[in-house]
Amino acid sequence: MSKTVGVIGGGQLARMMIPAATNLGLTLRVLAEKEGEPAALAVTALGSHLDVEDVLRFAEGVDVVTFDHEHVPQAVLRELVARGVNVQPSPDALQFAQDKLLMRERLAELGVPVPDWARVVSSEQLARFLADHGGRAVLKTARGGYDGKGVRVVRDASDADDWFAAADGEALLVEELVEFRRELAQLVARRPSGELALWPVVESVQRDGVCAEVIAPAPHAAGKVADVAADIATTVAEALGVTGVLAVELFETTDDRLLVNELAMRPHNTGHWSIDGSTTSQFEQHLRAVLDLPLGATGCRDEWSVMVNVLGGPATGAVTDRYDLAFADQPTVKFHFYDKAPRPGRKIGHVTAGGDDLDLTVFSARAAAAFFDN
Repeated sequence: MSKTVGVIGGGQLARMMIPAATNLGLTLRVLAEKEGEPAALAVTALGSHLDVEDVLRFAEGVDVVTFDHEHVPQAVLRELVARGVNVQPSPDALQFAQDKLLMRERLAELGVPVPDWARVVSSEQLARFLADHGGRAVLKTARGGYDGKGVRVVRDASDADDWFAAADGEALLVEELVEFRRELAQLVARRPSGELALWPVVESVQRDGVCAEVIAPAPHAAGKVADVAADIATTVAEALGVTGVLAVELFETTDDRLLVNELAMRPHNTGHWSIDGSTTSQFEQHLRAVLDLPLGATGCRDEWSVMVNVLGGPATGAVTDRYDLAFADQPTVKFHFYDKAPRPGRKIGHVTAGGDDLDLTVFSARAAAAFFDN
């Protein structure tokens, strides 16, 4: 009998699990908030991830529950576990991806390198941190921020007056403004029985707080950089008991250190290249891992893979109107679109190019994405 995986959330990550589940002979069920979400092909229930009854009904009859996003409240997650539902990753692990303050505290306890940080609840505390860190810092909401949301560079304590007022006594996270030369990401998958598999460390390029491009493997990372990134991700995955895919976003600093920036316990934008560029995609691997099946190999199919996000989309007409020109111009590039309406800054799809020459591979990926930019 086929195993059934229940995915909470109907976004593009759930959508990209569908081909992997089909190939593995799995049944995929998706809980979406409304009709017409990207994973509509697998949506079997409509309901809120905030409503414990909706989630409990959805979880009936599945072999494992996993996630398209990390916003399911701890109370809902723990009720699932109390009712005997197999939840992967577990609430104990997922809390560290849901709350940046908890994450920073736990990583510091583990000795994992992180930016200097503090918990602040007032402008006076923020002012002291700024005074100790050259008058600049990064302020983050503890929960809910992504793609540049919930993140602000501050140079004066008054820059955060509105956030402190909105927080109503809840703590914010303040961090040193790290001087870095580039951002990296190390993805690892772990199954409940403990087996791990790591992909090559990748370089990500951010624009306006949103991932724009990914190069796999990261250039000039072989040796020490790759080894340290792998050690950090392995330590985090094992110590936190992560199951499924874990993305560890890293800063490579100007003084040659690697610092953990963020964690995501699900397939991640920096791993989309693996659909076309790796022996086992992050989506297939996530399904294997949460079902505690042996993990697949993670080698690269090409010397270089370059993923470019399509952000915003065409100002007029449909994405499909551009296919004739784009496909003819870049026949070796792989195109992935999420059935999302174009909107400024929105990730509506991505393209992936592979090849032996990095410059040509970057050019091909950027040229393919450019057909959908305006």
